[in-house]
Amino acid sequence: MIDRVFAQLGAWNWMVAGCILLALEIVLPGFFLLWIGLAAIVTGAVSLLFWESGWWGWEPQTLVFVALAVISAWTGSKVMSRSRSDPDADLLNQRSAQLIGKLATLTEPIKDGHGRVRIGDTLWRVSGPDLPVGTQVRVKAAAATELELVVEQV
Repeated sequence: MIDRVFAQLGAWNWMVAGCILLALEIVLPGFFLLWIGLAAIVTGAVSLLFWESGWWGWEPQTLVFVALAVISAWTGSKVMSRSRSDPDADLLNQRSAQLIGKLATLTEPIKDGHGRVRIGDTLWRVSGPDLPVGTQVRVKAAAATELELVVEQV
């Protein structure tokens, strides 16, 4: 029965397989089946061109599909890895680390090594040398275990 279906669909088998792989990519995300599905669709398009040729049997079709799948998966991984190389992505959920290098003005003086500064809409606890209110400071480090910034006078 399956042989009959494949024989009736002819070159469209690759198109159907490609669409199934693309649909599976939606259900099982990961950007892997996308490239294989595109390779199947391109193989189907090439098969439509050469279907009447005597040499275009299942063997060359399979070789073309495998070659296109490997090339497209490799190209896709290179494209996706290039788009993931965002330098800010490393600090995505580390808000205090994102503030290193920012300038701010002390809202509370630094006494005995601790004070407060407003950056954006947040009041941060800071540590550094004793300084009066209104002093311009630069964030030079962020404490790893608490919401505290280490500042220096500008």
